[in-house]
Amino acid sequence: MHRSAPRLSRILACAAVPVMLVAVGCSSDSGSGSDAKKSADSSSSGAATTEPTKPAVEPAKFGDLPDACSSIGKGTIEDLVPDAKKKGGTAGRSSDLSVRGSCSWNGLKDNGVKGSQYRWLSVAFTRFDSDQSLGSGADRAAEDYTKQVAKEKASEGAQKVATADAAGIGDEATAITYGLDKSDEKFENSTVVARTGNVVVTLTYNGAGFAGAKTPSAADILRDAQKAAKEAVAAVGKTAEAAKTDGASDGKSDEKKDEKSDGDKDEKKDDAEATPKS
Repeated sequence: MHRSAPRLSRILACAAVPVMLVAVGCSSDSGSGSDAKKSADSSSSGAATTEPTKPAVEPAKFGDLPDACSSIGKGTIEDLVPDAKKKGGTAGRSSDLSVRGSCSWNGLKDNGVKGSQYRWLSVAFTRFDSDQSLGSGADRAAEDYTKQVAKEKASEGAQKVATADAAGIGDEATAITYGLDKSDEKFENSTVVARTGNVVVTLTYNGAGFAGAKTPSAADILRDAQKAAKEAVAAVGKTAEAAKTDGASDGKSDEKKDEKSDGDKDEKKDDAEATPKS
């Protein structure tokens, strides 16, 4: 009887071991399930907060600007600004002529006892690049176009301001006309603000009669301003076409260089093979 008691205790202790292992196993499984649920919740929360990728902005149409002082034909300059002080124009300052450029002309034609006629012409170009955060070059130019029109309409001292669409000039254009008293003379002013792609062109033309000469009509000033504005806008497109042509020519030159180089290599190889070995 005394020997059977210890033996019974050992049997009961061994029988209790699987129960403890099962308990430990259940506890471990329960913890894993909780962690997995947390991980799944975290993943789903992260996916919900991810912002959709923005579509790429449209590339800018024009990558350069024309020379402002060459953007209007010499014949037009002679007609609009007779006896111009500098027939080649006076270029405005710019830190980057591919982004911003301008030029102006002025002249006084002396008609003797009939007085004198003064004329002033200026043209300015502003180009906008496409930017993922700021928008396409065309959209940015459209915003600037609207600002320039509003700015011109609010010109200090402007009298009888009138605006009208200027058809046939770029993608969109507005002509602003007004009178202006300056230096005891009556000036007629016309500004054409135009947009072509990602470039804004602002052309201003005004004139006055000095020493008793008749003031030019608003209609004539507007007509001439629109003529010059068309040439300036066209110059933007011509500059882009010229850049494409130059790029194509450079590509052909490189191809010819490569062909010549390959030919020289082949000739040297043939000469080497034809030379008898000693």
